[in-house]
Amino acid sequence: MSTSTPLSPRAAWPMLLALTAAFAMSQAFRTVAAILAPPLQAEFGLSPQQLGLFAASFHFAFGALQLFMGIGMDLHGLRRTVLTAFPLAVAGAALSAVATGQGMLIAGQVLIGVGCAPAFLACTLFIAQNFPAQRFAMLSGLIIMLGGVGMLFTGTPLAWLIEASGWRTGMWVLAAGSLAAWGLVWWKVPHQVPAAAAAGAPRESLGQALRGVKALFLMPHTWGIVAMSGVNYASFLTLRGLWLGPMLVERHGLALLASGHVALLVSIVSLVSPPLFGRFDPGSVAARRRRIAHCTLLVAVLFTLMALLRGLAVDVVLAVAVAAVSGYMVLQYADVRAAYPPAMIGRALSVFTMAMFIGVALMQWATGWVASRAAGWGLETFTAVLLAIAGALLLGAVAYLKLPQPDTKNHGLL
Repeated sequence: MSTSTPLSPRAAWPMLLALTAAFAMSQAFRTVAAILAPPLQAEFGLSPQQLGLFAASFHFAFGALQLFMGIGMDLHGLRRTVLTAFPLAVAGAALSAVATGQGMLIAGQVLIGVGCAPAFLACTLFIAQNFPAQRFAMLSGLIIMLGGVGMLFTGTPLAWLIEASGWRTGMWVLAAGSLAAWGLVWWKVPHQVPAAAAAGAPRESLGQALRGVKALFLMPHTWGIVAMSGVNYASFLTLRGLWLGPMLVERHGLALLASGHVALLVSIVSLVSPPLFGRFDPGSVAARRRRIAHCTLLVAVLFTLMALLRGLAVDVVLAVAVAAVSGYMVLQYADVRAAYPPAMIGRALSVFTMAMFIGVALMQWATGWVASRAAGWGLETFTAVLLAIAGALLLGAVAYLKLPQPDTKNHGLL
């Protein structure tokens, strides 16, 4: 079955939910390091820097492939792109489950990152193709909430499974879940003819597609968007997906299962937040951009307080507060959609997503480096890590505000 026209909402929803299942597995993989960190450190003797590299490997691969996944969807459609890539996530999870050292763990993470690369981009592109533009921010936030079921699994459930059966069993369960998600996409999602082909335009070559992406980077306002996307989601995911578990275990002496409970709470709050921010999108481009910048600065303040005010209750409350505010990031999808003409939306979203996950990878790697050197600077490990995250958020907000702004009337420059 294939189609070249937008689907009715009634027909589109089951397909969007099937794509969301793949996104949910991606959410599980990108946050699994926070719970796997203690058992991996115990079994393989990983240093903080090695742990940061392990967590970053997924996001380097995920982010680096976004551009090519966006081109693949433009040329071949999102169904074919997802079905081709996602089996690598299954293979990567299986490889991780039988890993005998850091090298195999990292190779598994890279395979998982490549396999998951089209997951959320496919959801956003499907929404853009089949739902009204004014519902884009709200629906994107809703899909982030629904896909977050995968992140919930990497809280208490995964911690309990690891304590009962070991971390390798957890990876096998994730591999099985990924295979089930692939089957759901194969069953439910039809092939939609790419927009250019539906309009009768000749199919682009890869070179032409890459030149189209180059045009995005020649627009000066792209750089402010990239700077912001490189730090906002990265800050939350570096906390929830890497350092939250080690911080609770090492700074406060919590057991792995208890830290899983906190991770679950943070995850639940982070899932409720995006649809709320999407529902109350101010609509005006200028007002939306101000809200994005102000929320980024607020999150930077929360990380600074977490770094300086030590205490279990304080850390838990502030981590939950970061999760609550983090939903503002969904507004940047609407910001990207408004900043470019319709013909560029697919590639603009892929560039934005690429910058977002390269930012996650760089922040997780960099904070691992910071953690390994904190003692030499006379700082507690997590104080140094949290201050580094706050500094990155501050730089991103300044760049977003000071670099050229988009002219949304002409989709050019101010």
